[in-house]
Amino acid sequence: MASPAALPREKGLLGGWAAGLSSRRSRRLPGGRVRVKGMDTSWHRPVLLAEVLGQLGARPDGWYVDGTVGDGGHSEALLRAAAPAGKVLGIDRDPRSLVRAAARLQGFNQADDRPTGPDSFTPAQGSYADMVELAGQAWGQYIRADGILLDLGISSRQVDAPGFGGSFQRDEPLDMRFDPAADIPTAADLVNTMPAAELARILREYGEEPRARAMAEAIVRNRPINTTGQLAAIIVQVAGNRSNSGRRRINPATRAFQALRIAVNDELNQLTAGLAAAPQLLKPGGRLAVISYHSLEDRIVKRALTTAAATCLCPPGLPVCRCGQQPTLRLVHRRVIKPGAEEIAANPRSRSARLRTAERLHY
Repeated sequence: MASPAALPREKGLLGGWAAGLSSRRSRRLPGGRVRVKGMDTSWHRPVLLAEVLGQLGARPDGWYVDGTVGDGGHSEALLRAAAPAGKVLGIDRDPRSLVRAAARLQGFNQADDRPTGPDSFTPAQGSYADMVELAGQAWGQYIRADGILLDLGISSRQVDAPGFGGSFQRDEPLDMRFDPAADIPTAADLVNTMPAAELARILREYGEEPRARAMAEAIVRNRPINTTGQLAAIIVQVAGNRSNSGRRRINPATRAFQALRIAVNDELNQLTAGLAAAPQLLKPGGRLAVISYHSLEDRIVKRALTTAAATCLCPPGLPVCRCGQQPTLRLVHRRVIKPGAEEIAANPRSRSARLRTAERLHY
């Protein structure tokens, strides 16, 4: 079986809810938490919130794209920073996340009494790889964004939700598709049809799993595998009940489940396409902020931003530039921005977050 096909380009706007509360300030709380004044803190805690607002230069009346809206935490903060006339387009492949984000942010649109123009918050189902098309549907084809955020993390709420089929904490049918209606192979399809060599490649490249070959062979021997519990038990049997990390103890199935989820949803190709699309949607001076959580993602982000900011891509040693490269971005920081000790203490899942930012050039 070939590698799973890319997510079908079935997407669309889900309507709107509108907005703009007057407060736009954020501040640090004890324990590293970040609060935007008036913001509901009962939802999933967004990572590097103050840093994202600062790096995007969030301002009143700005128009922003949250390419991975999730529960809407970053979108809520952007809407408050952009009040009273700002806009946020919230994109997600998972329709369940869009429902939650829309419910969370509906008050912004209810507060917006302007008779014309797009809602303050517009949810759109689809991939951020298609952000130019989705923004054209939501805002009109000539509107450009002041900022774009891609938070590449996946929340524990999403993974652990019944029906996602990607958590080793419960036994349920293997699935792992962000969009449960997408016509793409599920995780069960992959583990039951792929050759051992291809499974090993996925586990090794996408999960950085050192026991990839042994796990792949065990999976093939134990087919059919239809539930998360079956798969986790096979992996634990191969790996033993030891951590795959010398720094902290993690479940032995963590890397393998991550790898399969990435393969099912074609996440790395979607990321590459999204990074290429972002400069097309940004207005001059607009900024792109990307939060990654593992080295595979961060390498792709770093390489894409560095290439877009380069003035020459010719091989070293050529006396004269022949490539004709014209940079589209400027790197705002050469080094990544990481969570502080207080934020990590309050939200240990944020420890691996890495924020990179680039700015659209004026040509």
